[in-house]
Amino acid sequence: MRTILVTGPGGAGRTTVAAATALGGARRGRRVLFLTGERTLPDGWFDPSTDGGAPPVVRRLDSGAHFRAELLALQERAATALGMLGATPLAGEELTELPGSDRFALLGALREAAAEDWDLLVVDMPPLLDAVAALALPEQLRRYLRRLLPPERQAARALRPMLAQLAGVPMPAEWLYEAAARRDAELAAVQALVEDPATTVRLVAEPGPAAARALRTARAGLALHRLAVEPVVANRMLPTESPDPWLAALAAQQQAHLKTLGEAHELPHLGHEPRSADDLARLEPPAAPPAPAPEWTVEDRRDPDGVLVWRIALPGAAKPDLGLVRRGDELVLTSGPFRRAVPLPSALRRCTVSGAALDDGVLSVRFVPDPDVWPRTR
Repeated sequence: MRTILVTGPGGAGRTTVAAATALGGARRGRRVLFLTGERTLPDGWFDPSTDGGAPPVVRRLDSGAHFRAELLALQERAATALGMLGATPLAGEELTELPGSDRFALLGALREAAAEDWDLLVVDMPPLLDAVAALALPEQLRRYLRRLLPPERQAARALRPMLAQLAGVPMPAEWLYEAAARRDAELAAVQALVEDPATTVRLVAEPGPAAARALRTARAGLALHRLAVEPVVANRMLPTESPDPWLAALAAQQQAHLKTLGEAHELPHLGHEPRSADDLARLEPPAAPPAPAPEWTVEDRRDPDGVLVWRIALPGAAKPDLGLVRRGDELVLTSGPFRRAVPLPSALRRCTVSGAALDDGVLSVRFVPDPDVWPRTR
């Protein structure tokens, strides 16, 4: 299944471009699922009588309903413990969703889509920085689960009564481990979808100084999580040849900012909001093969320099925004508002960090073999 995750700065037209991408796939005879958080879409966008074929299946995310269902299910599973504490059960009609629940609703929708049979999945993601954070959630949450509820501890269920007496505290209930295992499996399915080579991120922006800054930050965050990014879609481009001096000046400004976005596909300004399937057809970006994920490679430079170098591609990263901390067998990398704990390759776990440098979008981290643990050669 080909998956295209469409995002961009707020107001850049990401929903329109996502819908155009879904419609274009459907018109070419593909079975398309379109996921969006928008509650209403123009009626004419996916009109079967005008789109030339079966329209995309539109599935709207309802973060409020997802939050209520998840919380009520958790309350039911923990009913015994809550009853011992004298808790009063919550009713569904009194629940209002909490901030951030939309990200978990998105993960749930992606998990369901991954288990279904589609040719093309197009996802209308949240605005840029929120989208990067949401895509990083599956890996982060799985890491937290493994740290807080190690799966190997569950194997000692026969020893729980004795361990509880020795420790003087009750051991975690069996349902807690079962719930953790179930969540881990669900998150693993979403992580596999996000990291699949056929999944790419499509960035939509309206050229301008704010867009350039936002895209630079987001590109570094996406590279930090090794997500494949397509060329930018430059939306609402004005005609460059106009007799109107005011319009010509605006077009010239757009063209100047366009150069700061790197490789980009230009989409025209329609002069009005897109209302029909034909309008959407004019706004479909050109087809592009899935972009490769950023490469992270280990270079053995022990003979000339006595070090191993881990080269981490981070296009868009800036030195003032970078952070690097070695923690056990992990390297905690920070780029602007994004952070990721990355497991070290096996060879580098027997080394110590000796320095790092950022050059042309590549972070080179130098490692020196630790003589106490590095294999000795005779």
